[in-house]
Amino acid sequence: MNNIKVFISSPYSEGDQAENVKLQIDFADKLMQEGFLPFVPLLSHFHHLIHPRPYDEWLEYTLKWLHSCDCLLRVGGHSKGTDKEIELAKRLKIPVFYGIDPLLKWKYN
Repeated sequence: MNNIKVFISSPYSEGDQAENVKLQIDFADKLMQEGFLPFVPLLSHFHHLIHPRPYDEWLEYTLKWLHSCDCLLRVGGHSKGTDKEIELAKRLKIPVFYGIDPLLKWKYN
């Protein structure tokens, strides 16, 4: 496994939350198979079920984790939260990828 930390960015609030969490977990599994270290922000869904916190607090939490990632993988549909994650990634000069194939190409070049 390499040390490339990938922040997975996808919708949570819009659509079916359980399906949105599953989407991130599925992508995390694919990334692990390729040797990446995925960060799955939507796993906070389970934390929230037990200890609820306001949406803005969860967003701030995930944005802080983005600072320690090497790149961002954007998947799924439209989301205001993902827009903020991408905006921060660009300010931090963290590469943003819109699919696994471009991410793999970056990894191997």
